[in-house]
Amino acid sequence: MKRFAMKKFMLTCWIEFLLLVRNFFGFFFGLIFPLMMLILFGTIFGNSPIAPGSELRMMDLSIPGYSVMVMGVAGLMSFPLTLAECKEKKIYKRFDATPVGKKHMILAQVTVNLLLTALGIAILLCAGEFLYQVQLQGSIFAIVTAGLLSIAAMFSMGFFFTSVGKDAKLTHLLCYLFYFIMLFLSGATMPAMLFPESVRKISKLLPMTYAVDLMQGIFSGDSLGMHGKELLVLGILTVSFFALGALLYTRRDWT
Repeated sequence: MKRFAMKKFMLTCWIEFLLLVRNFFGFFFGLIFPLMMLILFGTIFGNSPIAPGSELRMMDLSIPGYSVMVMGVAGLMSFPLTLAECKEKKIYKRFDATPVGKKHMILAQVTVNLLLTALGIAILLCAGEFLYQVQLQGSIFAIVTAGLLSIAAMFSMGFFFTSVGKDAKLTHLLCYLFYFIMLFLSGATMPAMLFPESVRKISKLLPMTYAVDLMQGIFSGDSLGMHGKELLVLGILTVSFFALGALLYTRRDWT
């Protein structure tokens, strides 16, 4: 019975993966666009030190930021927009009448987007190593922990936006607006140290900034304990967004 359930779940994941690949926006911005940014800024700046005498190099800071960019695509764009469209078209309600069920459908969509995130980050790391000799100085445990918390924060925000949006159009607007604002002001596209002071103050109000700071610090060899502020902020945001989203969902018929 368990084997059959797993086979059914894997088949659902495969179907969702094919649908995700057909969605050019999510596929392009999750896998291709971050790689293009890496090559573009690598061509401009190279992997030179960020300051004279510094051990940190430009690409060493850029790749963690691009990794958060991938997380944002999956958590703030691909997953919530799929969820919103399935809500509006009553697809989940139809699946509740089948052996697959709504829960397995949503779990498959989350799984596929997590795999997209992992694949996008892996491509960045491989390209960074091959083109610019970028090295991971942090421990695998710290990197995975920081990455999972950052992913959870991005997915919780996307989930919250789907609960706020009354239809797919409003959800699209919220996701696009917040994603691109955070993308360019959080330090994900270029190191925040290049920003003027006024922009840095604004960036501190954005959740993605804390994910970028955390990932950059852990990639450069910092311990998790050195980033207690970022861990606390991302943890609070994750719990808050999921709780608020779940509360809003209970007050409306979304299936």
